Amino acid sequence: QVQLKESGGGLVQPGGSLRLSCEASGSIVSIADMSWYRQAPGKEREVVARIAGTGTTYYADSVKGRFTISRDNARDMVFLQMDSLKAEDTAVYYCNDDILTPARRNYWGQGTKVTVST
Repeated sequence: QVQLKESGGGLVQPGGSLRLSCEASGSIVSIADMSWYRQAPGKEREVVARIAGTGTTYYADSVKGRFTISRDNARDMVFLQMDSLKAEDTAVYYCNDDILTPARRNYWGQGTKVTVST
């Protein structure tokens, strides 16, 4: 059974920084794409950033230049460094991985809440 566990959310003032972490555990052969999504109140879930196994990254336009995604393959972890946070970044952030066990399947974490407010 594969599980994803996020951590690092919390309350931060506008302009501040947070670092989210997500650790995958279970019978994992390898992890392909690792992504962060977010869902704000009353809005649909949206992709924030993605990093492929090759290291290629993708960012939503709304976070380019402010957020940085990275991964540690040895620890089956993905990170999201969030700088210059804005009120509109407030959301529940979810980790999403394509994991081979060896069958390839998509997994979600339970989410971690990020609130940007004074």
